[in-house]
Amino acid sequence: MMQYRRARTAGGTFFFTVNLAERNRTLLTDHIDVLRQVVKQTQINHPFIIDAMVILPEHLHAIWTLPPNDPDFSTRWRIIKSNFSRALPKTERINPARKKKSENT
Repeated sequence: MMQYRRARTAGGTFFFTVNLAERNRTLLTDHIDVLRQVVKQTQINHPFIIDAMVILPEHLHAIWTLPPNDPDFSTRWRIIKSNFSRALPKTERINPARKKKSENT
């Protein structure tokens, strides 16, 4: 398993790029309202400030500032990604490798 080095700066400001597993899909813009709702709900339960965000069809860029005494951006991303995937219509195609791991997108 990969060992990632992550900045653990409480109250820090971070830049992220998040990609879909299948870069030829357009899920982020096709389901932009779902993404917005999931991000808002995550902000309520795990506060953070969105300094900037750009959403493209297959990836997004975000700059977040976390609250003082909180360096945990990975939990926030896990919640956003899993809730977004779960909220997608069941008609969305799931590739076989991800289906085997019980993942949606």
